[in-house]
Amino acid sequence: MRHLLSPSSTTTHGAFSRELPPVLIVDSGDTVEVAVPDAGWHTFEQERPLSFEGMVKLPWEQPGVVGHCLIGPIAVRGAKAGMALEIRIDEVVPGSWGWGAGGGWDSPLNAALGLGEGAESCRIMWDLDRAAGLASNDFGDRVKLRPFPGVVGMPPPARGSHSTIPPRRWGGNLDCRELIAGASLFLPVPVDGGLLSLGDGHGTQGDGELSGIAIECPMEKLVVTLTLHPELSLSHPRAVTPAGRITFGVAPTLDRAASIAVDGMLSWMGEIWGLTRSRALALASLAVDLRVTQAVNGVLGAHAVLVEDRLVQVGPG
Repeated sequence: MRHLLSPSSTTTHGAFSRELPPVLIVDSGDTVEVAVPDAGWHTFEQERPLSFEGMVKLPWEQPGVVGHCLIGPIAVRGAKAGMALEIRIDEVVPGSWGWGAGGGWDSPLNAALGLGEGAESCRIMWDLDRAAGLASNDFGDRVKLRPFPGVVGMPPPARGSHSTIPPRRWGGNLDCRELIAGASLFLPVPVDGGLLSLGDGHGTQGDGELSGIAIECPMEKLVVTLTLHPELSLSHPRAVTPAGRITFGVAPTLDRAASIAVDGMLSWMGEIWGLTRSRALALASLAVDLRVTQAVNGVLGAHAVLVEDRLVQVGPG
């Protein structure tokens, strides 16, 4: 079955919480089509010429909420804590505009670069030409569009309200540029029902999201198919993408995030080919790319990408 979910004051929120009631309940295998405002709670249509000063907020933006504008939560019937939920990203259609920025606020990376609080800030508005697959700005810059949702996740099992900014074991603000149309993200289910939320449209972004800001844009159409995997037990996210199989790690340090991502990849290679961990590591050193997912959201994110066409053949051992 296919469901439609539109943004409103009752279907959007700016924090993760297991106590939020679901705005939609679906069965495993159902498809959901949503529209999601940009992370900053702006209206879908903005006056031209675009400007930061002229950007119009949604009338129902939640006062005092600094989190991303997310749509949901979406409950999946039969979802139990400990299962895995597959979110297949079928289609991503960005809005016609976006915004970005670099420098001028406090973050560890900005401070290290001399671009922290009080430094020069560059704020950019982008026109998104979806037909041409390009974004352009008033500086004359042009970049290729590669749209994806930055936030796909479920709430922590602990009660209370939790920020949308740091990614967690249950997904959230992963900001992985490989989660484009055609990718499937697998998340451990933290609470019964799952309570999935979606948002933070990105027109494009590089690994690391170095400024802390991608091309932030609304998603006029995001289509996902949700499938439960009761037999699959995960400690951290994994994904099957056009770029290859991916395992994720999030932690306070990059070393720890990287080790979690690699550990997950060795386990997955063992599941697929029956490899010992040492043999999987030897092959991973040849066929797996270790990347920084994001370095700007309070915790560090890393992902390991198994580029499968590098493994011409895996022998029986």
